Amino acid sequence: MTGETEGLLRAAGLDPERVRRVIVDALLEDLGSEFLDVTSVATIPDSQVDTADLVARADGVVAGLPVAAAVFELVGEVTGADRTVAVSLVAHDGQRVVRGDVLATVTGPTRLLLTAERTALNLLSRMSGVATHTRAWADALAGTKAMVLDTRKTTPGLRALEKYAVRAGGGTNKRMGLHDVAMVKDNHKLAAGGVAAAYRRVRAAFPGVAVQVEVDTLAEAVEAVEAGADFLLVDNMGVELLREVVRAVGGRAELEATGGLTLAVAAEVAATGVDFLSVGALTHSSSSLDVALDLRTG
Repeated sequence: MTGETEGLLRAAGLDPERVRRVIVDALLEDLGSEFLDVTSVATIPDSQVDTADLVARADGVVAGLPVAAAVFELVGEVTGADRTVAVSLVAHDGQRVVRGDVLATVTGPTRLLLTAERTALNLLSRMSGVATHTRAWADALAGTKAMVLDTRKTTPGLRALEKYAVRAGGGTNKRMGLHDVAMVKDNHKLAAGGVAAAYRRVRAAFPGVAVQVEVDTLAEAVEAVEAGADFLLVDNMGVELLREVVRAVGGRAELEATGGLTLAVAAEVAATGVDFLSVGALTHSSSSLDVALDLRTG
């Protein structure tokens, strides 16, 4: 892929080599062991060159344009072609788009454009769907101090891309995996003998790692904070109980509301004074944004 595309990926917090692996694997799902697009090879002369546009077919928020660009830039390498595709981005990630907007233009061997089409669209549509869904939550929380968070409920292999899409849509990431933040949940508390015991064990074993503690009651919230926790995940609490928790421990710990949240109640939950709303649906239930590749004619 080009240096410009690599730079855009790095600026987005994405590792170009990891993105490359995702793209190559996705292209090989289509091309098989023969590295072959039988339809394009049969119907299009090798010498034919065309231009095509990536076009939004619905309103939304775009995310993943550098990833889509990388697909077109890598398809020649994967197929063994000695020719390349030039990509010009028209829109930018995080931008609101409407049906009919051109997001990018690609020019190159027509066979390569069509071979790359589905992989580029799958990734771009998926990421843009996550960004669009996230933007709806961010808009619902506008005017409050609360921010919307994602979870680890991501598509295997696509976590970095989907979590980037959350950021592009105006949300924020809680943790990337099990390695960077400790999350003491109910099963950990049971195994360790309680909230305070579990927290102390994590802090002793990994003093430099941030620790979050899931609590289900006001008493657990107070116990966790008094043990030293400074970030609480308050699970499946109603609005009145959330207000009580905020009054009891707000200011001593950041508070993340989670469990059964919907857009209809987002503003009401945020008004309790919590710092974050955690929404697994951002990544596990977002609909893809419809994007198409339109080959120019005439």
